[in-house]
Amino acid sequence: MKPWLETITLPKPLRNVRLKRSGADGEADARIDEDVRASYERGRREAEQAMSQQLFQQRAEIHDLMCGVVNALRQAVPQVVRETENAMIALSLSVAQKLVGGMPISTAMVEMVVRDALAQVEGTAHFTVRLHPADLELLQKCDSPLLLDGDGAKEFRFLSSPEVTRGGCLVQTQFGTVDATREIKFDLLQRTLTA
Repeated sequence: MKPWLETITLPKPLRNVRLKRSGADGEADARIDEDVRASYERGRREAEQAMSQQLFQQRAEIHDLMCGVVNALRQAVPQVVRETENAMIALSLSVAQKLVGGMPISTAMVEMVVRDALAQVEGTAHFTVRLHPADLELLQKCDSPLLLDGDGAKEFRFLSSPEVTRGGCLVQTQFGTVDATREIKFDLLQRTLTA
């Protein structure tokens, strides 16, 4: 067979052109087409199965992540509540300290502090009450009944002591000292609230 030497020109490009095969070649082409279709279907099924497994795995990961977030929130909420409580206590104590510190010292206030301290040493016959010099002077100017020996059964004295802050007192007995200063009361209040 001689090779073709002439050039064929077509007015349009050819599309979907196949060589025609006869007999056994046609059956082979049909088998190839069937194999291609079967391979396509097998590939599609495998891809769907892989995609399904991947989606299932992603759902499981998202579920685990959500459970982790929920657990973290469950643990964080009590901690935030504790921190908020502590901050509120600290703020309240700071405000109370500033309010009490800014209050003017009156005779009634000093008498109340001394009476509260003396109530703790009730039954003691001998004691000494130490007051800030300005507080003792305030009681003396007002002729406070606390300064007078009422029944004579108790032996006591009031002394000026610059170590005692304004608005507080120290009561000394033979058994010990009752510290009724503002600082100690505030410290006790703080310990009670933060315990």
